[in-house]
Amino acid sequence: MKRLCTICARGGSKGVKGKNVRLLLGKPLIAHSIEQARASGLFDLLAVSSDSDEILDIARQWGCDYLIKRPDELATDQAAKLPVIRHCVAEVERLAGCTFDTLVDLDATSPLRTPEDISEAVRLLEESKAGNVITAMPARRSPYFNLVELDANGIAHLSKPSQMDVVRRQDAPKCYDMNASIYVWQRPTLFESGTLFNPDTRLHVMPEERSIDIDSELDFRFVEYLMGNKKDGD
Repeated sequence: MKRLCTICARGGSKGVKGKNVRLLLGKPLIAHSIEQARASGLFDLLAVSSDSDEILDIARQWGCDYLIKRPDELATDQAAKLPVIRHCVAEVERLAGCTFDTLVDLDATSPLRTPEDISEAVRLLEESKAGNVITAMPARRSPYFNLVELDANGIAHLSKPSQMDVVRRQDAPKCYDMNASIYVWQRPTLFESGTLFNPDTRLHVMPEERSIDIDSELDFRFVEYLMGNKKDGD
């Protein structure tokens, strides 16, 4: 069983300028994901994909095996993530002269995950024989109870009406927020499916305190606070 971990990080960021290289507790943000991948002990190789020479240089300094320069067409705000990951995997396989069975992508902006989260997501994929695994946290809002939409007339409705009368959020079917932290695929699913949601997609649930995806200055400060407190408590 050969496993590859990819971390895909663009140089540009609108919400937090230069966030992938910004220092978080003394390390570039992307370095936290690199360290987590290494600490899991799961991977034959680790690769970083970026359009930024600065990010690739930092990845080299932190011990990545392959640095993949992303083509311009995959480095725009509109570029989808799946083609970026496929490009990175294909390039590593070409350079390394091998193929991988399990592919794992870690989002550089989700540094609160643990190596154990990575291990559990990979275990779920390989033991269940599912095509892919995504991660999420329990949702604060429920489409059956307090998540609403506006129709064409501006009238508010529950996003997902239930067949039963739901009077408490706790009584509604369990729902989850994707946290964009860990994605795991079997190789055929990664290259043959055009979506994250497949007939056998599995879910690894993580707690909210390990699920923050940095997309704003407030997110960055909150993550910095949580990681700082955790470090102080160790």
